[in-house]
Amino acid sequence: MSTNPEIANSIEAAGLQTNYHDVGQGDPVLLIHGSGPGVSAWANWRLTLPDLAQHFRVIAPDMAGFGFSARPANYTYHMNNWVTQAVGLMDALDIQQASIVGNSFGGGLALALAIKYPERVNKLILMGSMGVEFPITEGLDQVWGYKPSLDNMKALLDIFAYSRALVTDELAELRFKASTRPGFQESFSSMFPAPRQRSVEMMASPVEAIQALPHHTLIVHGRDDKVIPLQNAYTLHQLIDQSELHVFGQCGHWTQIEHAKHFNQLVINFLQS
Repeated sequence: MSTNPEIANSIEAAGLQTNYHDVGQGDPVLLIHGSGPGVSAWANWRLTLPDLAQHFRVIAPDMAGFGFSARPANYTYHMNNWVTQAVGLMDALDIQQASIVGNSFGGGLALALAIKYPERVNKLILMGSMGVEFPITEGLDQVWGYKPSLDNMKALLDIFAYSRALVTDELAELRFKASTRPGFQESFSSMFPAPRQRSVEMMASPVEAIQALPHHTLIVHGRDDKVIPLQNAYTLHQLIDQSELHVFGQCGHWTQIEHAKHFNQLVINFLQS
């Protein structure tokens, strides 16, 4: 039994061995993490899982190339394959429909999944979300272009978080060590090669398809986000007919960490409404 809290259950999802957390009971909610170096579902959602699990069955997988899911030698890191993995996980767990909470990269993935498999999605929550085209920010370019070093990780944490109280040497050390685990940087560096604007476009869904989404959608964004521009949230709010928007002040890209309790309650209220 692993003592690492990032490692939980393992199941084959669309042919890919997938590490996932599965906690709580009730209506299923799928949490899809972002794309920072060394990220895992646990690192992304550790403050979200306990609160949501009091009301729902919460599933948080490591997507292919991240965390402790498999990294097949010839795997193509592309939106279509990540969507296939996510739906494959739902199939493997016999979940016909789930609400989806997507963070950044995970928001783009959630949108793509809802467009391709609308009947599999109940409600959508998009947090600091990708999924529409935008000129890549300097912050995102630095995140995706990360080269492992403690100083580089400290610089990234400064980009991610609004409050320096969160950006401790201890956190930087933990995230740096996570980014240098065997296989982590190899898969990460192959996902978003320069010029990285192409990856922003790969993660975007067609505007007409987003406009056609029938799902109730909550859009959440940090006003001071340096990674994904706040304009993305306004664009998605305009495109998705049944959407509502919540913007947190004094908040960077880590809404679920910087304003954890408020974010969790916002999600719970929305999913229960």
